[in-house]
Amino acid sequence: MNTTMRIPTRKKPEVLSPAGNLRGLKAAVDYGADAVYCGGKAFGMRSAPKNLSLEDFEEGSRYAHERGARVYVTCNVLPRNNEIEAMREYVGQLKDTGVDALIVSDIGVMMMARQVAPNLELHVSTQAGVTNYQAANAFYELGARRVVLAREMDLQAVRDIRANIPDDLDIECFVHGAMCMAFSGRCLFSNYLTGRDGNHGECAQPCRWKYSIVEEKRPGQYFPIEQTEDGAYLFNSQDMNMLGHLDDLIDSGATSLKIEGRAKSAYYIAAMTNAYKTAVNEYMIQRGFEDADGMVLKPFHDQVIRPGDPDFGKSDEADAIMRNADKAFAGVADEGYERVEAVDAATRPEPDGMSAHARSTRRKSNTAAEIIESDWKHAAVRPAPHVELPEWLLEETDKVAHRDYSTGFYYPEHKVTQNTDRSAYFRSWLVVGEVLSWSADEGGRVTLMSRNKIEPGQEVEFLLPGERPLVFTVPEDGLRDAEGLPVPAINNPAHVFSMPCPHQVPVNAAIRSRTKKPTLKAE
Repeated sequence: MNTTMRIPTRKKPEVLSPAGNLRGLKAAVDYGADAVYCGGKAFGMRSAPKNLSLEDFEEGSRYAHERGARVYVTCNVLPRNNEIEAMREYVGQLKDTGVDALIVSDIGVMMMARQVAPNLELHVSTQAGVTNYQAANAFYELGARRVVLAREMDLQAVRDIRANIPDDLDIECFVHGAMCMAFSGRCLFSNYLTGRDGNHGECAQPCRWKYSIVEEKRPGQYFPIEQTEDGAYLFNSQDMNMLGHLDDLIDSGATSLKIEGRAKSAYYIAAMTNAYKTAVNEYMIQRGFEDADGMVLKPFHDQVIRPGDPDFGKSDEADAIMRNADKAFAGVADEGYERVEAVDAATRPEPDGMSAHARSTRRKSNTAAEIIESDWKHAAVRPAPHVELPEWLLEETDKVAHRDYSTGFYYPEHKVTQNTDRSAYFRSWLVVGEVLSWSADEGGRVTLMSRNKIEPGQEVEFLLPGERPLVFTVPEDGLRDAEGLPVPAINNPAHVFSMPCPHQVPVNAAIRSRTKKPTLKAE
């Protein structure tokens, strides 16, 4: 019998942000995260960040709860025999810190957590590789409140899972950040080459390294090793960016939108949290669920047609809806995203040589053309207008360090590929400072901690929660050091300065500026 405590279905899609330390957690909450996931000092899948102590979890949980957000803790390593009792003790300690959920991948850890911390929600990690509704339902019966779907799922698979699981089982999907070359992140590559176990949070990311490969049994299939003199980055995946396509994912039944990046900076966390939260708010407004002030106009719901609905299983109409939606929203070129118009099902030509039976039973997956049973009924989505996001918002994803972007595996026609000629990050914007305080004195003055050079006439942006960034030109006069003495420019990092600024800006707001020449940043 399933005795795990249940909570009501959420009122809107959740923006779930990463944090590698307490500062990152607070930044995520300040910029609108509905929940933050982070690791402790043990048993998480990211050992590079400092991670949070038990005391940090207590403080972070208080901070989040006071602002209406929640905290999830990753306990998703694949434990060895000699770690079981230590993990049991650790989970017992976590339950008293005020955190809201545990993210687990090992079924033994899941059962242990139900015994030791029965009041904590259980979220099944992407490491568990949930790719179908049967697995999701099995975890539900074992007490899971949420499943984090494998990153290799397409939108149709998300719809089918949503249609065949209880409505109070959350679906969490990645929307932004690094992709992994391995199945749901489970990989032996790092362990084999370096002795650092990727399944214990110690991945050395050897899939990002340079390689030169020849495969003798595949004549005529050449890898692009000529792209550099020293080899190619054959396994180096593009990053995911679903900001302009969130409506597709939410319509398909995702209840939590997960940003990858626990090893990223507080600025990255703040910027991407702000972007995705603003996009979700736009979705809620344009679909008529909320007004511009956030007041509820009607209950939130996805667009998935479930079994029992009169429209479920009408294969011709449903297939047309799905194919048109996928094709219309998958018009993604390498240089950016641009939606193409859907083709009317009545006028669209069918593939040559495909029979009527095959047309009603065939669909494209992420790996091959599948032939499925003729009585299988895919879940469709009800037609809905595309949510149009402002251009400034779509540009936010280019203002953090990133690899080439893709939409992951959500659209089979435009799958994630590799950055075969480099592993470095693009960086066209720099954080130049951080707001310490703002005063109305002298017509407005901001005190900041410097990070990079700021000089008169330079155009900077203040990152503001829930708003378009404030564009500001540094004044010609009035720059001062910590002692109040005039300086010609702010050119000493990690020092306190101040400058005139008539616009009130919040404490901890990042100040950023475009680089004079876009650079590649090695990670």
